[in-house]
Amino acid sequence: MARTKKEQPKEKWVRITLIKSPIGYSKQQKNTVRALGLRRMNQTVEHKDMPTLRGMLDKVRHLVLVEE
Repeated sequence: MARTKKEQPKEKWVRITLIKSPIGYSKQQKNTVRALGLRRMNQTVEHKDMPTLRGMLDKVRHLVLVEE
């Protein structure tokens, strides 16, 4: 009797681009941008879509562009 593999849902990825400089914003927002892996303007990084990531993006939504 052959076992069939259960199809696991594909992991969703989010592409994040820094579109506005964090200069002039609070230290907490600067640290959040850095924690996302963004260092330069127009730099793009990809992360797995998780609730913790969504919380971070909500804090700096005015500085980044998010693509699903």
